[in-house]
Amino acid sequence: MTENPSTPLTLAEVEATARAAHASQTDKAGRPYTEHLQAVAEGVRARGGDDEQIAAAWLHDAVEDDALSERQLREAALSRRTKDIVLAVTKRAGEAPEAYARRILDTPGALLVKEADLAHNADPARLAALDAPTRARLTEKYAKMRALLGL
Repeated sequence: MTENPSTPLTLAEVEATARAAHASQTDKAGRPYTEHLQAVAEGVRARGGDDEQIAAAWLHDAVEDDALSERQLREAALSRRTKDIVLAVTKRAGEAPEAYARRILDTPGALLVKEADLAHNADPARLAALDAPTRARLTEKYAKMRALLGL
């Protein structure tokens, strides 16, 4: 990522960075992980999100999945708000779901990104590709998080 904050990355550059960072990853069903990132970014756009939220959507799993370090994110040519949203939706090891939800709710713009993320994660067509125990576990997990977030 570019480290000159005076020239912010364009959405196309953020997308390219996210695609490169997650290029080797697949989701639980074996699909390219970048399909999830694109779906979340499109979900944010469809829900009326602005460019900072769309950029955060492309990067929402980058730190959590070790595709980018927190330092790389901090040094990236992104707005403070985009960085704050990415860090808000980044789960931390051992963190209680309630604390995670509170951080999302306390960070301006983060709820919309998480809503789009949960919507894609809980998509019945996407869940149908998983085995029954995994599908049941994730369905419960996503429902709990939606409840904690008031969605």
